[in-house]
Amino acid sequence: MIKGQKISPASKNTRILVIPLDWGLGHATRCIPIIKELILQNIAVFIVADGNNYILLKREFPSTVFLRYKGYEIKYSRDKKFFSLKLFLQFPKVSWRIYRENKWLKNVIKKYSIDAVISDNRFGMFTKKIPCVYITHQLHIETGNQFSDLIAQKIHYYFIKKFDQCWVPDLEINGLGGKLSHPQKMPPNTSYIGPLSRFQSTTYTDTSFDLLILISGPEPQRTIFENKIVSQLKDFDGKAIFVRGLPSGDKQLPNFNRLQIYNHLPSKELNEMIIKSKMVISRSGYTTVMDLAALKKKAILVPTPGQSEQEYLADYLSSKGYFFSIDQDNFNLEKALKDSTQFNYRSFDFPHEMYKKTVREFVLSIKTRKFATQ
Repeated sequence: MIKGQKISPASKNTRILVIPLDWGLGHATRCIPIIKELILQNIAVFIVADGNNYILLKREFPSTVFLRYKGYEIKYSRDKKFFSLKLFLQFPKVSWRIYRENKWLKNVIKKYSIDAVISDNRFGMFTKKIPCVYITHQLHIETGNQFSDLIAQKIHYYFIKKFDQCWVPDLEINGLGGKLSHPQKMPPNTSYIGPLSRFQSTTYTDTSFDLLILISGPEPQRTIFENKIVSQLKDFDGKAIFVRGLPSGDKQLPNFNRLQIYNHLPSKELNEMIIKSKMVISRSGYTTVMDLAALKKKAILVPTPGQSEQEYLADYLSSKGYFFSIDQDNFNLEKALKDSTQFNYRSFDFPHEMYKKTVREFVLSIKTRKFATQ
């Protein structure tokens, strides 16, 4: 069923559908700069989202057309030992969702006269009739096992080849993603578009907060980490901000000591809070990493237990000197902050608006009908 705003077929700018994966908030937030650039290029953007992704993006783009459609709704294990197994057992459900979303997409294209599709890791959002772009940073899938890594990559490449282009939000050389975005064998029609961040760096130097904690990602691990860190913050005597990563959360935790707690912050406010904070504690999701790198912030990364991609990124970026990292089981706030002062942080410099050129060229090819589909 298609749920969305009624659109007049007479008002016809170039129309592009943007569809982020519902795996945490990172896929939605990293689409924000792309959506903004599309709007600047006079594109009528249609956003497909549901749940927390819908709430987050609707706040960022209140005037944009939204189509409500469910994601894969992956369930996660409470015990990290069974994380991969629980994902594997949901493969039939995800496969069915991919099949259904591909059928749904064809109806949407016809109903709303869509000219192109940009899918962030939504496997089934492709068609041969109009240009389709796929965004991913995981050309190598990290599962914690070499055999399953290979199988996962083959499945991923199978879907990537269904799209006309694959955009990788990283640099081709010396990037943030390590082997995740730099595999030995690349899929066809793949290009590096530079890291994506919704945030803007400034020369503002006021650091009025000692600590900013960003909690996000899948349940139940989000809540487990939240409970752990909140109990330790009761003994923290600095000034801190805690953002829970719950756009739809209606239950607000009370502030205490010198701690300000928010369920969610809009991009502009969060941007300012990060800049004003001396240290950040967050997950090591790739979008969060890109945001922190764009703002050149010192951070302590705590990967989601059992999520091999985040565990790899935390280890890789720590070995490169970009961020300090520690696992959740051994996390102690006081010790982590003390140990991080001994860490030799390196700044990551990159052209954070590199993606704009790719988006503009894509839009021009659509408008001039010079984009050749497969």
